[in-house]
Amino acid sequence: MDILMKTIDKFHVNDKVDGFFIIKSAECRTATNSKKYLDFTMGDSTGEINAKYWNYNEGDEEIYKPNVLIKVRGSVTVWQNNMQFKIDKIRLTDEKDQVKISDFVPSAPYEPEYMLEQIYDYISKINNRDIRAIVENIIDSYEDKILYFPAAKKNHHAVRSGLLYHTTTMLKAGEKLCEIYAFINTDLLYAGVILHDLAKIDEMDSSELGIVSDYTIEGQLLGHIIQGVKNVEIAAQKVGADKEITMLLQHMILSHHYEAEFGSPKKPMIPEAQMLHYLDIMDASLYDMHKATNEANRGEFSNPIWSLEKRKIYRSNIQF
Repeated sequence: MDILMKTIDKFHVNDKVDGFFIIKSAECRTATNSKKYLDFTMGDSTGEINAKYWNYNEGDEEIYKPNVLIKVRGSVTVWQNNMQFKIDKIRLTDEKDQVKISDFVPSAPYEPEYMLEQIYDYISKINNRDIRAIVENIIDSYEDKILYFPAAKKNHHAVRSGLLYHTTTMLKAGEKLCEIYAFINTDLLYAGVILHDLAKIDEMDSSELGIVSDYTIEGQLLGHIIQGVKNVEIAAQKVGADKEITMLLQHMILSHHYEAEFGSPKKPMIPEAQMLHYLDIMDASLYDMHKATNEANRGEFSNPIWSLEKRKIYRSNIQF
């Protein structure tokens, strides 16, 4: 059988593959025969797959670590109904290979600098000086990380620069909806959209590849909603913002998950918070649906999507 160069989304059982991938996770384990092996999550820009390297040599776990690029040769197998990759040969990439890590990481469809510029454009549309000052103060403190941070560890927008993509999409959708619901205060809405998930940068520990290794201690004990409320309080004190404006912004962050079981102790009590909530769930669910349909064959259903109550999403045969 020919050895193929292909992306993970094109893998089929029994394929022989030779290609470049990124190690997303790595662990040295011991098999039932007492021999050590390396257990990888191996990825590219199209997805990821579990991989096993049985030809372990002492010290390999110090070489083949997360976030490094590797060249492998092996075969696609199946284990407990899931595809798996058996690595026969492995090495680190070098300059001669002419590959870049950024090409192997799932990323937002737009350049992060462009999306950040869009956010600053919306900040410039905020007329209230206190609201604008609070938003500017908070976003400036995150500018070094916001360019690459995902919006989640898993599920929606869990890609490099996913937080920017989620935010800019919501801003654009919110702007259009405000043409219909003209009573919505756009200053509050734009600020709420920009700030609602920004504290995820404190909640998660992400590499510059947009890969989250774990939640931070602060993230586990407090979560991004409480952290976001705290950030507004601190920024408001710095800029001398009005107390009620500060409280309204905090309420928007506090209520955007709607249910207490999802982290919101209060449901939306102002129209802008209500719209923020629905913009958030609409953007998240449509992102996951779009991803699922892209991964499914035409005329078939996707795998169950956990974030969508385990629904299977159908991809139509019709070319729209």
